[in-house]
Amino acid sequence: MTHTTHWIDGRPWGGAGERRGEVFDPATGQVTGRVDLASPAEVDEAVAAAAGAFHAWREVSLTRRTQVMFAFRELLNARKKELAAIITAEHGKVLADALGEVTRGLEVAEFACGIPHLLKGGFSENVSTRVDSYSIRQPLGVVAVISPFNFPAMVPMWFLPVAIAAGNTVVLKPSEKTPGAADFMAALWSEAGLPDGVLNVVHGDKAAVDRLLDHPDVEAVSFVGSTPIAKYVYERGTRAGKRVQALGGAKNHMVVLPDADLDLAADAAINAGFGSAGERCMAISALVVVEPVADALIAKIVERMARLRIGDGRHGCDMGPLVTLAHRDRVASYLDAGVEAGAELVVDGRKQGIDGDERGFWLGPTLFDGVTAEMPLYTDEIFGPVLSVLRVPTYEAALDLVNGNPYGNGTAIFTRDGGAARRFQHEVEVGMVGINVPVPVPMAYYSFGGWKQSLFGDSHAHGTEGVHFFTRGKVVTSRWPDPSHGGINLGFPTQD
Repeated sequence: MTHTTHWIDGRPWGGAGERRGEVFDPATGQVTGRVDLASPAEVDEAVAAAAGAFHAWREVSLTRRTQVMFAFRELLNARKKELAAIITAEHGKVLADALGEVTRGLEVAEFACGIPHLLKGGFSENVSTRVDSYSIRQPLGVVAVISPFNFPAMVPMWFLPVAIAAGNTVVLKPSEKTPGAADFMAALWSEAGLPDGVLNVVHGDKAAVDRLLDHPDVEAVSFVGSTPIAKYVYERGTRAGKRVQALGGAKNHMVVLPDADLDLAADAAINAGFGSAGERCMAISALVVVEPVADALIAKIVERMARLRIGDGRHGCDMGPLVTLAHRDRVASYLDAGVEAGAELVVDGRKQGIDGDERGFWLGPTLFDGVTAEMPLYTDEIFGPVLSVLRVPTYEAALDLVNGNPYGNGTAIFTRDGGAARRFQHEVEVGMVGINVPVPVPMAYYSFGGWKQSLFGDSHAHGTEGVHFFTRGKVVTSRWPDPSHGGINLGFPTQD
């Protein structure tokens, strides 16, 4: 039975927590550990450690900060299989998927190794006679990162490397469902030479989140989670005067035009719909098929679904369990609701054979046909392995469906027509677009984030927008007069 506690001021917390939560192995349904849940007092302790470390860390040279980033990158790369095993044990995703998650997080660490270039400002000589003007970017101070259960390594890594490399100190509040990855990474940061207090981890629930949102010493908050909570975090955080980027939920569409390679589209629908048991904010859950190819595409998808092996992610299976029993039951409830609403249940994930402990939180891949825009199958973010097919007559109808959705996170189009693809990328009202790519998560040097109800705030994660979020600009205008004095002039300054 493991015990996960906070990481404060460079070491595991030594206090005695008043509350603890249970950590499950989703593949067996068994409790495998306990995690301390922070009270406001523990959050205050972590923020105080971060505040105490900030002034020294911001003065550390860019060269030294970069050395720490490189050292962390090497340590994490060497031990990524250990971290992937922790993720699989607590979340349930298969080992290959967990390892891929760590690798994508590493890309942001690699991006942050270029922080000396990323923080370069501009310089203009002689903006007025013997007057120069230049811009610099400086860290904010203590920043908070609140991350979800589904990517316990990658999502924190969207923010931590950039925030730390830019000179900030951080308090990370990971999901209490999957707490182990955060402490593992914190220890690696310390081993890489990060000074005590620069990165702190507090485990907890709403009490910890609210204290971070209200704490006067927290300058900014980065959040990833469901849309209702993202909106709550944004409103409460900004009301307290903080800079907030809150990434919310999604209903990601995959549009298939009649000229598409249907084998490629079927593979993509399986990979994007059922990878990580559909517990991805970039998962494809709405398959929008422009007729007359829906029947042919569905047949190819069903054939591929029959070959999927569902079971323990440590045993070479294709898809693992859902993260908790309550979440599994919630997702499963949509199957009966979908049938009652008039959709056709083509593949029932409840009837899938399982290669694993029967006590695990299992639900196999599920496919619906005949879904319409009014059904909860379409309107709700189900966050599970449920793929809904919506049939439309034209490209225009498909575009209207995507643009009419309140979410605007990611979308994809499958076609052989370059003109149609270019038109789609121009007209679609979504933040991330894939062309024959089902999960268009950008590389670390571009920024991740959606539009509409998928993002609250002005800045996306990582990339140049991430650097700007974790810094603030300052413009300096300077004049160093010649030794001869120019005399007194009380008039308003003018350009010469």
